[in-house]
Amino acid sequence: MKNNIHPILKALVPIVEGLAQTFGKNCEVVLHDISNPQNSIVAIANGHVSGRTIGGPMSEYGLATLKKAQFDKHKINYMKKTSDGRVLKSSLMYIKDEKGEVIGFLCTNFDISEITVVKNILNDMIDIDTPGSPGESQEESFGSTINEVLSNIVNKTLESFGKPVAFMSKEDKVNIVETLEDKGVFLIKGAVDYVAKVLCVSRYTIYNYLDEIRVNE
Repeated sequence: MKNNIHPILKALVPIVEGLAQTFGKNCEVVLHDISNPQNSIVAIANGHVSGRTIGGPMSEYGLATLKKAQFDKHKINYMKKTSDGRVLKSSLMYIKDEKGEVIGFLCTNFDISEITVVKNILNDMIDIDTPGSPGESQEESFGSTINEVLSNIVNKTLESFGKPVAFMSKEDKVNIVETLEDKGVFLIKGAVDYVAKVLCVSRYTIYNYLDEIRVNE
């Protein structure tokens, strides 16, 4: 853990391990310093759930939350999927300083994959017509480095458009940049150059797309 984190975040570090021990090995608890999204993790317990460690980056969901900056209500009990298909029950809580400014995120990611399997078996056994499901979920982009997170988000976004870059129109590329902007991708240092390379345009073109998007907003 770095030494120059906010005192409030530093005071919460022991809570991370305590919560993880309370809920067991399937519950990952992560403390983020939002001032540095690329190396935001200042404390983590049961990091095997997402494969991250101290000094790791914010996830795709964390970046999008930071980008939107709508901190009026905690994000509690939403569902995510890891890239290998495990189901996570997640919560993201905002840590504020004495002025009410958000300085960090406290996140829990509970791997409920085994519980979900048992639940589905029990539903089959009692012959429920509409077996319960873990709820709406989407694949989450975790990564041990910020470059992995960036690459995962960009690749998923491109796949969702369903056509090779070579066949994309300017409108397609603008839409992709807008989607990436909404996901908070451009909070990541070097993201403009990376996206420009993937879309086969110049970095100045990406800046022009962003200007166009922000004017329309």
